[in-house]
Amino acid sequence: MTAYGHMPGEAIECLSIAVELHKQEVIDAHGQLTIRVGFKIGGGIDQDPSKAPFKYPDAGVYITNVEPGSPAEAAGLRKHDKILQVNGADFTMMTHDRAVKFIKQSNVLHMLVARADLPPVSLH
Repeated sequence: MTAYGHMPGEAIECLSIAVELHKQEVIDAHGQLTIRVGFKIGGGIDQDPSKAPFKYPDAGVYITNVEPGSPAEAAGLRKHDKILQVNGADFTMMTHDRAVKFIKQSNVLHMLVARADLPPVSLH
């Protein structure tokens, strides 16, 4: 099975990549301390994947942008990675807004992501 085209709520067995991302404190253009993660997400079980700017095969949460020089790039995240888990929470059953709020909660993100260019798992 592959993580792409997965139906929310169904069991999934696939290759995944463990990523540890440490957010970075920076001073923004307004002189305010802000926490930088360096990626944007799209999707979620409440979104219609056919209306997304990228044609993902399911309603999963995907990384749609990784900023150069960011904590996300340093951690090894790539554009179009599918987020399976963050700090133990199942992202295959998450709405977009809940995913954004969950990512903002912690300064360190322990993530599991699936990447389309990894070979599928053979169970035989």
